[in-house]
Amino acid sequence: MFKRCLSAVFVFFFFVSTAKAQLVIEITSGADQLLPIAVVPFGYDGVEALPEDIAQIVQDDLARSGLFQPIPRGNMLSMPSKEEDVFYRDWRLLKSDYVVIGSVKKLPNNKYRIGFELLNVLSQKPVQKHSSIDVGANNFRDAAHYISDKIYELLTGSRGAFSTRILYVTAEGDRKAPLFKLQVADADGHRPQVVVESKEPILSPSWSSDGRKIAYVMFRNRRPNIFIQELASGKRQQIAQFKGLNGAPAWSPDGKKLAIVLSKDNNPEIYTLDIATQKLERMTNHYAIDTEPSWEPDGKGIVFTSDRGGNPQIYRLDVNSKQVERVTFEGDLNTRARMTPDGRYLVTVQKHDGNYHIALQDMKTGRVQILTETYLDESPSIAPNGSMVIYATTYKGKGILAVVSVDGLVKYRLPSADGDVREPSWSPYFK
Repeated sequence: MFKRCLSAVFVFFFFVSTAKAQLVIEITSGADQLLPIAVVPFGYDGVEALPEDIAQIVQDDLARSGLFQPIPRGNMLSMPSKEEDVFYRDWRLLKSDYVVIGSVKKLPNNKYRIGFELLNVLSQKPVQKHSSIDVGANNFRDAAHYISDKIYELLTGSRGAFSTRILYVTAEGDRKAPLFKLQVADADGHRPQVVVESKEPILSPSWSSDGRKIAYVMFRNRRPNIFIQELASGKRQQIAQFKGLNGAPAWSPDGKKLAIVLSKDNNPEIYTLDIATQKLERMTNHYAIDTEPSWEPDGKGIVFTSDRGGNPQIYRLDVNSKQVERVTFEGDLNTRARMTPDGRYLVTVQKHDGNYHIALQDMKTGRVQILTETYLDESPSIAPNGSMVIYATTYKGKGILAVVSVDGLVKYRLPSADGDVREPSWSPYFK
């Protein structure tokens, strides 16, 4: 199973160029009660240095979730790599509830076998018995994220999202004439790769439901055009170059359509485009500005931004009947709506008292919670397990990415050493 996932996710890395700088994690707050866990350095029977420190990556992943409190390595009283070498009293003294142990074995043809176990200190029994995966030297980070996902799911009951990816746009160089780069990286900001670059703006990157394709807006001769690009091959197709605005592409859950914004009929409206047939269908018809579409998880509705009520708010469009109803009522305005995978919550950019924050609205109760404390937040995108929201904001006068949990307790920043970072998009689970 792991090998199939590995192939689906990383085959495209051979077709894109390497970026110079990666995003750096800066955790700013976590949940009040964290689960103590020890991730012991993995044992190794080889002589040459390993490509990556598996245990350190797993520890960083779990810490970044804001739910776990890793035990510092310097405090560990022993460093076992097998269950029979574990002295549970050592970990009770450190008040660790769980211990992760593992080993790395060198195999022929530059392969490695990575084994790991998750142990419950209180019961003195494995939660996850010994499991192993074989990877190449270039896939150590993939193996580590896979292990992190397994541990997260075992201890929280929810699927982890450490093996997913993020898309984002950087603007580098001269601020008057920047170079724009659409990049893809691990969810922790490591291994950034350039997908496309341009001297004109790149906007609104969006993942297909299987994670194999992306859609985005790229300007050419100062005109916006919509492209679809295969990540594996780099093959790119221009799908919308109508007169006026071509913008905000959003993939349908089944991957067969894009919701887009066109002004070819003199006013910005929501359309759907059948990718296979290129059939275009107009979904809204109003004198106001309708923009920023996003599909509901079941594909039955589209939420979008419109100023038809006097100021920008979020509306819902029924795909079949084309009936429209208003969804948001709190705040001076709401824009850029995204729904959690279970359809329970709506994430928006909400303006209140002159500041722009990321807000979460319960679609059942209507309750609204402000998740962020920064003041120029934009472009939210939700992790495929619905636990975290990545967004763009400003920090120390520079555009960066930041992440907040849906309960508002966990926060971290992902600044870049090179230029401003904007327009994040969190990938789905790869199929």
